[in-house]
Amino acid sequence: MYLSRILLIINYIYLFILKIFCIFVRNNQTIKRYKMSIIKLSKQIPDPRVTGRTVHKMEHIIYITIAAVLAGCQTWDEIAEFGRTKKEFFKSRLVGLEHIPSHDTFNRFFSIFDPKGFELIFRNWVKEIIGEVKGIVAIDGKLMRGSSKCDSEHTLGKDDFRMWIVSAWSSDNNISLAQEKVGDKTNEITVVPKLLSAIDLNDTIVTIDAMGCQTSITKKIREGNGDYIIALKENQKTSYDFAKNIIAENIYRDYQGIVAKYTSFDRGHGRLEERKCIVVSYGSITQKMFKNKFEGLKSIVGILSRRTIVSTGETSEEIRYYVTSLGNEKPEEIANAIRKHWGIENNLHWQLDFTFREDESRKVKNAARNFSTITKIALSILKKDKTVKGSLNLKRMKAGWDENYLSKLLEANAF
Repeated sequence: MYLSRILLIINYIYLFILKIFCIFVRNNQTIKRYKMSIIKLSKQIPDPRVTGRTVHKMEHIIYITIAAVLAGCQTWDEIAEFGRTKKEFFKSRLVGLEHIPSHDTFNRFFSIFDPKGFELIFRNWVKEIIGEVKGIVAIDGKLMRGSSKCDSEHTLGKDDFRMWIVSAWSSDNNISLAQEKVGDKTNEITVVPKLLSAIDLNDTIVTIDAMGCQTSITKKIREGNGDYIIALKENQKTSYDFAKNIIAENIYRDYQGIVAKYTSFDRGHGRLEERKCIVVSYGSITQKMFKNKFEGLKSIVGILSRRTIVSTGETSEEIRYYVTSLGNEKPEEIANAIRKHWGIENNLHWQLDFTFREDESRKVKNAARNFSTITKIALSILKKDKTVKGSLNLKRMKAGWDENYLSKLLEANAF
């Protein structure tokens, strides 16, 4: 009897140890896979340098640069110095690393490195991190002023240097999904369909400003099984005036099945804001009313914003107009999607300028575009981290000070 109890206890202990061992092995395999993931992704594209004349591996240069930017570095000199200072840290993580590249090597590499190839690495990395794209996908463009050599005479940059980047931002995942450069002889209208082709739009809502008012863009979104909400501007006179008249006719009406409304209130910074969303839908006939310009169009949207300064009682009103492939069954969802669109300005563009000082950068052409991709990777990693409370600048400084924190950031994000 005692023997059977002892055997039973031994069996329990054996099973417990076996379980712990399996968890340990699985976790180590996961960490190893994550550590090597960015290196494997880097190997998917060709090295632009002359074979047999390279000292540093391409994937090592990319890895060190991203880690250095996470830690607050902005220039090639800073990145090289950070690498030398943290040489043992990088040697423990990068197989075969002997020496840290010089600042000239970093500069030369990213100047000849194909930005489209690096963009592919970025997009594949995003897929590893988030898996499925959810909710709102906001599309917007940004001029990199420093790289474009903007001045008082060339407010939109000089020819051959203009760097206008159109980005896709996932509001729900809080991450940049992809980016495309607007070519010197093209415009945003031709770039947006290419950008949309790189994203799984299934069950997403794509929000775009007035540049999205093109048949090719709405068709691309609908082909991807996504929906859209597109802003209208006064310079698109026919569509804008038509939408304006429809909203004006229905703003105070309540036609069941045709007009739906949602009202929200915000108070802050000494102001009270009332936002009323009016959604008017005539079903499938709506697309024909706009002469089939918008593929799958179902509804016209008006957002009436009424702001009151609490201290003075002064009130102002503004109304904006949109077209959407969504019906009017959920006006609250449409109102929230329109508000979330501004996340690309606040969480992406503003952070690139304020935290990463992108507009101050003097990198040009390929180097500028590649570095833009690097900053988006770093921004995504820092925003995803919840272990440190505080600004993104604080997180960058801590990554520079604390190797354990930097290691945690890299390993938690498939590096």
